[in-house]
Amino acid sequence: MDLTEIFFTSLGAAVTVYYGAKMLLSCRMLFPKVFFPLPKAFFTSMGEWAVVTGASEGIGRAYAFELAEQGMNVVIMSRTKAALDQVAKKISETTGQRVKVIVADFMKENVFRELQDQLKDLNIGVLVNNVGMLPNVVPCEFLQSADLDQTITKLINCNVKTMTKMCRIILPGMENRRKGVIVNISSGVASVPFPLYTLYAASKVFVERFSQALQAEYKDKGIIIQSVSPFGVSTRMAGYQETNIVTLSPEEFVKSSLQYIRAGEKTHGSICHMILGWLLRSIPPQVLYSEFMMHSLQDYVRKKMARKAAISAKHATFRKKEN
Repeated sequence: MDLTEIFFTSLGAAVTVYYGAKMLLSCRMLFPKVFFPLPKAFFTSMGEWAVVTGASEGIGRAYAFELAEQGMNVVIMSRTKAALDQVAKKISETTGQRVKVIVADFMKENVFRELQDQLKDLNIGVLVNNVGMLPNVVPCEFLQSADLDQTITKLINCNVKTMTKMCRIILPGMENRRKGVIVNISSGVASVPFPLYTLYAASKVFVERFSQALQAEYKDKGIIIQSVSPFGVSTRMAGYQETNIVTLSPEEFVKSSLQYIRAGEKTHGSICHMILGWLLRSIPPQVLYSEFMMHSLQDYVRKKMARKAAISAKHATFRKKEN
């Protein structure tokens, strides 16, 4: 056997071992309770309080409830006080945990100094950066966005700046105690460049890369930092789609995602969304970015919104007749 043959044989064996090991590691994601078990008091061991942004509804609300169920007191943040008060009352009545309400409009520029003052005396063990905005309900090209300059500013403030500043506020306390968990909510659309959701998808790529790099910096200090990239979850942002095997309720998704807390710096939060991510990355770009695909996506969303509006109008008419 000459040197060339030895080289290529060794290279082939190394590649086989590498991808075989990678496949085995990927298979662990199918059984999170086995491979990434959490002690019963895992979250409360991190600290007394959990902070959740965008907690008045949807995924944020579900995280606040679940962490309270785990025994943590929670700070819930959003711009709508009435909705926050309702959530706070329900959490308190259901779990018996303390709830602190902070009203904040994260689309605005200067909200963080006051937030820092309100959080400085709390022993915060978990931060969930959930708040985010979608520029347009119906996907469209970048220049077709309404009030584009304002939209750019609001989206960066809400989706990018808020996550970064909240980490800046809370991470020092975690570093001092050498423990803590930060969950940054990204999106499945960050898996590939995503036309018609250009601004939104790009902002969620920032969430992923920031989280991954930050985890590398602080992992040895006992802090878990993870980006979570869901696909379909039945929330207002997703038009409250009916739940099914791939579109989960916020509560289902959050319970699933928390099982992956120790699974690495990036996860889709559920098995079905992990498979969707793999499928999306497998689609050839010339297919994904074709005019047919983009127009089909726009038509699909328009039809879903029209159907939702018709159902809402029908219910409103029915209630009016009853009265």
